Amino acid sequence: MNERFARAATEYRTIAALAVCGIPIGIAVGAICALFGRVLLAITDFRDAHPWQLIPLLAIAGVVIAWAYRRFGKNTGRGMGLVFDVGHGAEPEIPLRLVPLIMGGTWLTHLFGGSAGREGVAVQIGATLSHWVGCKLPIRNAGNAFLVCGMAAGFAGLFRTPLAACVFALEVLVAGRLEYRALACSLTASFAASMTSGALGLEKFEVPIAETLAITPTSLVQLAIAGAAFGLVGGAFAWCLATAKRQAARIENPLVRIAIIGAVLSVVLLALWQGRYAGLGTNLISAALAGDGGAGVFTWDWTCKFALTVVTLAAGFQGGEVTPLFSIGASLGVVLAGILGLPVELVAALGYAAVFGGATNTLLAPILIGGEVFGFANLPAFFVVCAAGYLVNGNRSIYAGQKRA
Repeated sequence: MNERFARAATEYRTIAALAVCGIPIGIAVGAICALFGRVLLAITDFRDAHPWQLIPLLAIAGVVIAWAYRRFGKNTGRGMGLVFDVGHGAEPEIPLRLVPLIMGGTWLTHLFGGSAGREGVAVQIGATLSHWVGCKLPIRNAGNAFLVCGMAAGFAGLFRTPLAACVFALEVLVAGRLEYRALACSLTASFAASMTSGALGLEKFEVPIAETLAITPTSLVQLAIAGAAFGLVGGAFAWCLATAKRQAARIENPLVRIAIIGAVLSVVLLALWQGRYAGLGTNLISAALAGDGGAGVFTWDWTCKFALTVVTLAAGFQGGEVTPLFSIGASLGVVLAGILGLPVELVAALGYAAVFGGATNTLLAPILIGGEVFGFANLPAFFVVCAAGYLVNGNRSIYAGQKRA
């Protein structure tokens, strides 16, 4: 009996220590995310004002990125793959040099018009810093717990959705299993990172959806159909990205590969409405949720953003997938709303969350994303749609290192 109490006391002390240590980790990661995010927004505004001067230079920017990773990066070019390998114990550490490389590479990608996201940067930065700290602490298994904690802090610091960030980090390493050992530090780190980045001027994107949808037999069928469509698109994105990366790798020299694909991308991005599909895709999200019935969204917007993001990331440009997935889902939602006879802004919001879930093979995080960004009044609708998307995505994920329980 005394041994049982001793073990329980030790476990609770470890949990408390991890929770306390998550706070400074979250503050540090939140500060870096604020810097990264605010510079990225300024870069986006500058590029949008000068598309014809900047987008034609995308190939040159790509060569600089590829050269920097080849010269200084060692194995950091694997990005999220390296983070997942460390989380699964296949690699011992994430080199700190990843932080400046991923930040600089992403800024260059967006300055010159690459269709990419930003969450991969924040998650990698958080994981790198927190895992490094965790390995220095005299706490059993602290390194892996802090890896998850750092992923949560990075996501929360950038998007300022601490609940979704915490759950995302807990469920993304192994689909179907939550890393409860890291719950305490992930929760404290998420809130600390979100509050810090907010205090440093990084605004949270949120659009309260006033219209609510009653759950009836008819609406359940409509939501399930929408969720299945979102899940299939998310799964297709993950499959296409993996396939495109394999095909692009046939050009063995990364500098030549990124130069050729970057030059093609420049032409296509300018030809398609002068950079409408460049960068994060927040312009499509704003158009889908503008409150005018999606009048500013073209039927083909989601397919164009889908294809150009896949090609950009397959070429080797830096960033992430999540914000483009948000824009793909929101613009697809406008199209599906007309087909299903549902409120446009609501279905756009549902797509925003569910395509992200379908592409990352996560269930709880997209539900909470929907609540934290659009309000919790429609939480049942987000649950139904995200659950349907999760069930049909084919167990595919944009993260090749994700395991299945």
